[in-house]
Amino acid sequence: MFTFLKANIASLVASACDYLVTIIAVQFFSVNVVIAGITGTVCGGIIHFIIGRHWVFVANKTKAFGQAKKYFLVWLGNLVLNATGMYVFTKLGVNYIVTKVVTSILVAVAYNYPFQKGYVFKTD
Repeated sequence: MFTFLKANIASLVASACDYLVTIIAVQFFSVNVVIAGITGTVCGGIIHFIIGRHWVFVANKTKAFGQAKKYFLVWLGNLVLNATGMYVFTKLGVNYIVTKVVTSILVAVAYNYPFQKGYVFKTD
């Protein structure tokens, strides 16, 4: 349970970066919301990998490159799910910030945590 709590704290930090990048891209640079969401997801993913490896799962005895490859595969699914959520909810008229938050939470709990714990940072 403590690992799940730490994973959620790491997700909050990464999500803050993700949301900040997304909002700045949309509000200040008029970037399309889906592209801005993808850009935010990339930034958040990098932050999340680093925190997950060193603090959440304390999996720094395993080679980072191998973990990064696994993380990237899982992250691609995360990116597709988040981009799809952003697209669908904004097409339904939901505010992009609400869309980003709801989609991120759903993907984090139902997809990211199980794959990161059982595949990416698995420490046998």
